Amino acid sequence: MSVEALQAVRDVPAMNSDNVQPEASDTFVATPQVEALAERASAYLEAGFPVHLAGPAGTGKTTLAFHAAAKRGRPVKLIHGNDEFGVSDFVGQDNGYRRNTLVDNFIHSVVKTEEEVRTFWIDNRVTTACINGETLIYDEFNRSRPEVNNLFLSILGEGILNLPNRRHQGAGYLQVHPEFRVIFTSNPEEYAGTHKTQDALMDRMITMKVSHYDRETEIRVTQAKSGLPASEAAIVVDIVRELREQSVNHHRPTLRACIAIATVLHNCKLSPRADNLFFRDICRDILDMDVAKVRRDGNSLDESPVDEVVARISGRSRRPKAVPSPRERVL
Repeated sequence: MSVEALQAVRDVPAMNSDNVQPEASDTFVATPQVEALAERASAYLEAGFPVHLAGPAGTGKTTLAFHAAAKRGRPVKLIHGNDEFGVSDFVGQDNGYRRNTLVDNFIHSVVKTEEEVRTFWIDNRVTTACINGETLIYDEFNRSRPEVNNLFLSILGEGILNLPNRRHQGAGYLQVHPEFRVIFTSNPEEYAGTHKTQDALMDRMITMKVSHYDRETEIRVTQAKSGLPASEAAIVVDIVRELREQSVNHHRPTLRACIAIATVLHNCKLSPRADNLFFRDICRDILDMDVAKVRRDGNSLDESPVDEVVARISGRSRRPKAVPSPRERVL
């Protein structure tokens, strides 16, 4: 139930089972703002540059990455940043061995035994993507340690993947396929579980700042994901956007909160009405934690503004339009 889930991803069968093939789901929303971002990202990729989608949580970076990757028509590999990753988790490692044993007992009183042990190198996703010219989506790459991400310096700079442990197989260096591309995503606002990225790597990519979508896009996404009518989805979106504007950094609550509220309303067959106590409780449960640091006129609020914003926006949307007087109709 997130904006990243707007794009369906299916596994590619048979020999390419480690790949994913992005496909637009029935709930994928392609508004002018979404398409404009995707077109720019596609232009950079086609020109040979890696793309870095940077933005706060809930802004659809992963969805946009899949959408841009799908436009290329190449196989796609996906990896997620992880502090526990080592270089071998990306490029490969020796995994298992083969032992050959020869027993020569030609003379019954003499036994001759020969053993040969060979290890097997197994490529991981970065290596296979470089070999096959695939599009690699590296989601939340700054959650991996910088020394691990150093392997991308030669890949993006010189088009060479250095594999010293593979040298015994005669392939210590691999020439990167000319169609290989990388889409990085990161949340620069996140401080928990992330690492500072080295300047050398940032200098090799084009960074696109991804912010929250416009009101039209958020309404259409909320409607598509929840099944709520557009007019009611607009009320939910306006409540979340109002609280987001009042927050300290204008990042939370995100579109995920819109989808969560709207989905619960749809499942319970309720409308976002100011006089509906259950609706107000839903908003308080989902939004209270995100608006704990809301400010108004530069001052922190001691009490949650959720109730006031919900009552004002949902009540305003249901006010009857003023009927003009006969004199005003004549004028």
